[in-house]
Amino acid sequence: MMTGTHAILYSTDADADRAFLRDVLGFPHVDAGGGWLIFQLPPAELGVHPAEGGAPSSELYLMCDDLDATLAVLAAKGVHTVGERSEARWGVRAWIPLPSGATLGLYEPRHPVARDLLGP
Repeated sequence: MMTGTHAILYSTDADADRAFLRDVLGFPHVDAGGGWLIFQLPPAELGVHPAEGGAPSSELYLMCDDLDATLAVLAAKGVHTVGERSEARWGVRAWIPLPSGATLGLYEPRHPVARDLLGP
């Protein structure tokens, strides 16, 4: 029934953020017309967590097998983390800045992952 996931980043500088995703992160893409790039993302999974008294919300993280190695590659490209790295029993995460000033989460899970259930 479902064929994929389409995530949207709302940006104050969409052209710069698209260039970052294309040139720095190297995501393959198609041009939907007029420079409107749609990026292929790595396989995805979705977790549902309790809101714990707060308002319902959503978050986007790009998963990696080795967060430190990923951050080192990005640092060599001039990309450094924003804020504190967060470590918990279920994984470790950090955030990188987009050119617009928004942040993008990176996440190394330490739990079984569902992203490969359908195979490569």
